[in-house]
Amino acid sequence: MHVFLDDYRACPKGFVLAINAEECLMLLREGDVDILSLDYELGSDSPNGGEVAATIVREGLYPREIYLHTSSMYGKRQMYEMLYSNKPDDVTIHNGPMTGEVMLRVAAEDNVV
Repeated sequence: MHVFLDDYRACPKGFVLAINAEECLMLLREGDVDILSLDYELGSDSPNGGEVAATIVREGLYPREIYLHTSSMYGKRQMYEMLYSNKPDDVTIHNGPMTGEVMLRVAAEDNVV
């Protein structure tokens, strides 16, 4: 499963949209998440991506890869440092958004299933 956490951007093909922190954490707890694309600013009435990152670390909810697609430089730095310094060896943290190549690969996988 691939999860895209954002409260206003369009969800890329092949991803499950989580519109808030609670939905994202539920998907991480209940499913086998391969790729997580994480935003920081999730609305004023929702926990932010930093709180999602802290829960990932605290509960060991790491997917195989995490991309940080936020426009908040503060949030990106906070999430990256927290996730990277605590990640298992087999997890990759990307300090930026997914490339077009990654999105095309995931979309193609979605067509096969």
